[in-house]
Amino acid sequence: MYETPDDMTALQRLLDDSYATAGPHLRSVVDEDRRLDAAGVVARLRGIPMMALATVTATGEPRVGVVDGHFFRARLYFGSGRNSVRFRHVRARPAISATVFDGQSLQITVHGRAVEVEPARDPALRTFLIESHGRELWEARLKGAVWARIDPEKMFTFRNPGAGVVD
Repeated sequence: MYETPDDMTALQRLLDDSYATAGPHLRSVVDEDRRLDAAGVVARLRGIPMMALATVTATGEPRVGVVDGHFFRARLYFGSGRNSVRFRHVRARPAISATVFDGQSLQITVHGRAVEVEPARDPALRTFLIESHGRELWEARLKGAVWARIDPEKMFTFRNPGAGVVD
């Protein structure tokens, strides 16, 4: 776990504030027993979860693609090719949404803004990414990728204890 106590407090506040603004339908599906707290989010986002990431084209059309998610210091990160369409979208229109899910048992969705980051300028992030992927893959491919952090404005969680999620 890389999150500091301040990170955990901010994450819990984000989860609580987001839930407080949820509409009646979401609140009817995701009651208090089906929400994850900050510790639950951190536990579920270990490793490299697959994440559906939505960007927006210049004409306002949504584009969703699957990327490797990385949860570090209570924020989701992702990488892509330096000249990828995804990063052209992000650079021009940083509003973004992402969801990590496991069938009907788990869903963590974040809405926010993508901020391009440089792991070379953040030694802790760089170390985390190397530990996650291994030095060989980092040096061969990922060191040259572009990376972004999602600064969340809302985060919603759902867990379905009856669908096989073990707490």
